[in-house]
Amino acid sequence: MGNLDAQHAFVTGGGSGIGLACAKAFAADGASVTITGRSESRLHDALGELGDGHAAISLDVADEGAVEEAVKQAHERIPITIAVANAGTGAAHPFFDTPAQSWREVMSTNLDGTFYTFKHAGQAIAERGGAMCAVSSIAGLRTHRLMSAYTTSKAAIDMLVRNTADELGAMGVRVNSVCPGLVVTELSRGLYETDPIREDYLACMPVARLGQVEDIAHAVRFLCGPEASWVTGVVMPVDGGHHLRRGPDLLAGTKPS
Repeated sequence: MGNLDAQHAFVTGGGSGIGLACAKAFAADGASVTITGRSESRLHDALGELGDGHAAISLDVADEGAVEEAVKQAHERIPITIAVANAGTGAAHPFFDTPAQSWREVMSTNLDGTFYTFKHAGQAIAERGGAMCAVSSIAGLRTHRLMSAYTTSKAAIDMLVRNTADELGAMGVRVNSVCPGLVVTELSRGLYETDPIREDYLACMPVARLGQVEDIAHAVRFLCGPEASWVTGVVMPVDGGHHLRRGPDLLAGTKPS
């Protein structure tokens, strides 16, 4: 892809998994990167993988004041031109047993965190123009029983992306999202390591394999780069074609054989 020299990418949830893979993709093409996350030890290790010229900020994206301050700090170091709202969490409960606290935690991190990132990083990016990308999920496009909070948060993110793209385009800010399918990450371990659930996911994919973090990072890198300068408001599934079929059966692992 093209050169990202003089670009500065702000990546939430950048200490591991998809976020770190995105950070590596930007850095590999010459961008400076600021990663954020709640675990200082993970951020330290991630910076070691990224090498010199990058920065890390401890951050809980559910705290708007902290997001505003992190963006300010990063923007003062080097003007931000790219932002990736990747930080996320999940929970699984039967609908009637979903605790209000669990619902709120998922919404606060996934939806509120994306909103805060777009709101504050978007203002910084609007000074010079650039791009923002949310890491959403196939769960925002297809039902996932037992995951009402997660699916709702991701569907809301996709509408936030479309609406923000429509509003900020005239300011030179493009906004898109990617919707990963089942990717090998710590967050999804409980799904892909449960044989019946993994096999049901694979049965829903025309390209029947588990995703890797690099699959998502390549898509994010494209959407945030000059190659996608006429692309905004796109919700892009990166899921082996899973969006073409039904949602997974998350009860598969609980059924008698």
